[in-house]
Amino acid sequence: MWCSLIYTALLSFSWCGVPSLASAPHTPATMPNKDPRPVVLVTNKETPEKGVDKLRQKCEVIFPSSHPATREEILKLAGQVDGIMWVGHMALNGEVLDRGGSRLKAISTMSAGMDYVDLEEFKKRKFPLGYTPIVLNDAVADTAIGLMIAAGRRFHEGRLAIEGSQWNGGPQWMLGRDIKRSTVGIIGFGGIGQAIARRLQGFDVGQLLYSGRRTKPEAEALGAKLVPQDELLQESDYVVLAVPLTNATYHMINETTLSKMKPTAVLVNVARGDLVDQKALVSALKKGTIFAAGLDVMSPEPLPADDELMTLPNAVIIPHLGSATVRTRDDMAEIAALNVLSGIAGAPMLSPYPY
Repeated sequence: MWCSLIYTALLSFSWCGVPSLASAPHTPATMPNKDPRPVVLVTNKETPEKGVDKLRQKCEVIFPSSHPATREEILKLAGQVDGIMWVGHMALNGEVLDRGGSRLKAISTMSAGMDYVDLEEFKKRKFPLGYTPIVLNDAVADTAIGLMIAAGRRFHEGRLAIEGSQWNGGPQWMLGRDIKRSTVGIIGFGGIGQAIARRLQGFDVGQLLYSGRRTKPEAEALGAKLVPQDELLQESDYVVLAVPLTNATYHMINETTLSKMKPTAVLVNVARGDLVDQKALVSALKKGTIFAAGLDVMSPEPLPADDELMTLPNAVIIPHLGSATVRTRDDMAEIAALNVLSGIAGAPMLSPYPY
């Protein structure tokens, strides 16, 4: 769906009412630019070219000189540009908008999660803000299924056994947990949660549960049942976190909630690391309170190599790879670019954040 929307947007996009650099408040000393087109800052030099190329068709594109970029440099450049493609999870807040001043017209993140953005500040200022949801749902859902299998079937622990010359074999060695006929609970049944549920149709799960603030109309077709979160934790063989990080969901998985899970249960997190009290999770994995965990996200990120979580054989850890496919990142960059272009032009964004 998103690919067709991007294509349609590219065909129909026209440049109207975009402020030229001649009319924008700047001085040649701080912004030496002979191109009378708007200037867009892309905060990461590794941003996919498909997005950057879209910007270059209408704008001059600049990057921070450092990589990874420092906040100081990004803030300095924010006052010299008409738009920003914000790539990464550095705090995006009123400080950035203040530095941007009256010249800065639009910002788009290249992400679906917005926990690093001061949304109230953007809402208060009615500042055009875009983001890139939906397009990454399938890639993240694939990652969730991969982690379910890897953690439930003890892939990491098996690899450690080989490395330690402990490949014992035998009919009772390294037994894992089935997905077939299991109860899978998904906390957060938005786009990603539903994409996970669609993939599970082929695994013949016994029961599919979800928890959230309200019933989702899509759930019936997917065979999913809304239950209170405590019931989901108590009944599920696999618990998958696909909910945004907010004040209400911070450390929603903690010593108390982990104790409600089955000792045979597998926890999978493809959302945000701070949904989980990591110290409590480490303790639960060591004590056998739960069977295993598969984590694409953790706290902090990057996770130090000597973190205790990395020492556990029943923890499958990958470095926030949920949306890390070539196609997905290309699509995210294109959507973010179109958001910025539209915002500078004073037109509705392709994917505006819903305040």
